[in-house]
Amino acid sequence: MVSMVEVTNFEEAHAALRRFYGKHATGPYTLDRMFELLAAVGNPQDKLRAIHVAGTSGKTSTAYFIASLLRETGAKVGLTVSPHVDEANERVQINLQPLPEAEFCSALSEFLNLVEASDILPSYFEAMVAFAYWEFARQEVDYAVVEVGLGGLLDGTNTITRADKVCVITDIGLDHTELLGDTVEKIAAQKAGIIQLENDVFMHEQAPGIMAVVQGVCDQKTARLHIAETNSSAETYGLPQFQIRNFALASTVVSFVNAREGNPPLDPKQVKDAARVYIPARMEVLRMEDKTLIIDGAHNAQKLETLFSSIRAKFADQPIAVLAGFVEGDRTRLAGALDVITDYANHLIVTSFYSEKDFPRQSVALEDIVSYCQQRNWQSVEPIESPADALAALRNRPEPLLVVCGSFYLLNHIRPLLQEGK
Repeated sequence: MVSMVEVTNFEEAHAALRRFYGKHATGPYTLDRMFELLAAVGNPQDKLRAIHVAGTSGKTSTAYFIASLLRETGAKVGLTVSPHVDEANERVQINLQPLPEAEFCSALSEFLNLVEASDILPSYFEAMVAFAYWEFARQEVDYAVVEVGLGGLLDGTNTITRADKVCVITDIGLDHTELLGDTVEKIAAQKAGIIQLENDVFMHEQAPGIMAVVQGVCDQKTARLHIAETNSSAETYGLPQFQIRNFALASTVVSFVNAREGNPPLDPKQVKDAARVYIPARMEVLRMEDKTLIIDGAHNAQKLETLFSSIRAKFADQPIAVLAGFVEGDRTRLAGALDVITDYANHLIVTSFYSEKDFPRQSVALEDIVSYCQQRNWQSVEPIESPADALAALRNRPEPLLVVCGSFYLLNHIRPLLQEGK
């Protein structure tokens, strides 16, 4: 007899989902288990009109902007992103509102009982993607905006195969090279893996090698590639510098969807309102007495350069202290990230973390970061093992501008401390 699952609050939801931590394929990963799981819960992905967002930099922000613009049309919009920043219900949003705790837990209970009955043991990421698809179908959303977790081709989200899916590929750079490939062309092939037969595909013009790869996949899939204009009126909406390109891409996508569905274009006020959407941990600014704290999930050189350039544009030459933590993996990525941070920061505090949710994530050993900084003759680096102690040390720094960055898994530790006022 299958035991019934019933969760009534977030704490019980975390406990129920913990059994999926670390349940990853031991050999080459395929989407077979994900398709089996979706079949067991009624193939909800086949009921969704989806906008599928992949890329190295900007995909979460672009997904939020697309959802926000679609909401302005009067549509009912589902949004799923990963990893979540504060709470798991961020992965199942309706009209940019995470499901309220009671509703989230009630729906999750029903979904987990279907999973229990199937005898399929998915990973946490697979379970949460399937849950989002299941809930979106149950709520009959008009559109589902779906952020890729990692890569694209073999990502658990890449199970929506409808011809009317719209694919969005944000800027591509070298990241997760140990999994996706060691060149931008190889990584582009993984990102372009979300493209299905007859899809419409949107991206900004990027390096020729990237464009050749994406165009090649479009040709194979008889998909249509659309190039978004980089010159956009988004600058007039008060967005930080690094978000202008993302908003321009999102606006192009939603303009296409509106035209395809026969909807009128958004007016300037609607577009401006959409640009104001709250995006957690994207150059999020907190005022703290005589200091400013900025939180951002930037973790590679491309994202960090964009972040710090935007910070400089807004805060001029104020001295900066940084708290960072990085996922263990590609050391070239780590070196590039540290090169950017040490170019801008007066002081760097590094800390540790561990997560088993989407994928097992161990932070880089602190001594390795200190050693690299010292090799660059950069001595103002301070290792502190505990994220709580590291945050306390950051807040006690003399610099007026404080930045927390490096990994969303670090932010999972830091943001609750800030909310508790520690």
